[in-house]
Amino acid sequence: MSVFNSSEIYQFAIKIEENGEKFYRQMAAKLPDKKVKELFTFLADEEVQHKATFSAMLSKFEDYEPVESYPGEYFAYLKAYADNLVFGFKKFDGDIASIENAESALQFAIGKELDTIMYFQEMKNLVPESERKRINAIIEEERRHVVKLSEFKRSLNN
Repeated sequence: MSVFNSSEIYQFAIKIEENGEKFYRQMAAKLPDKKVKELFTFLADEEVQHKATFSAMLSKFEDYEPVESYPGEYFAYLKAYADNLVFGFKKFDGDIASIENAESALQFAIGKELDTIMYFQEMKNLVPESERKRINAIIEEERRHVVKLSEFKRSLNN
């Protein structure tokens, strides 16, 4: 087993939240529907709160030793996942620019929220037990985001 610098896990989480906020604010500014603007502004504000939570956790991080089959296994997996999820956002601006309507914005947001939930679920295995409750709370909020987005999308189709 290897000890790794868990600060990177929190930095990835912060970046995910920053990208979520950026997306929601840009879509709120871009799309004309007032209810879409309200929903995306609300979600952007929640992403800011999540970022603050992860920033607070980062400020007092501890090195943690997860159970692994070989040294560095789990951290390597999560880093690869985060690189793909977060730093795959090099095309993020292009993705945002190509979104022209509420339905495609909602579908994109649902996909990113689900990716985020998966990252945070995996992240829990790499942090001390004492921090898992806060991560679980954020996961629940992200799940509520998926529900809100899905319900809103369904209402557009009716």
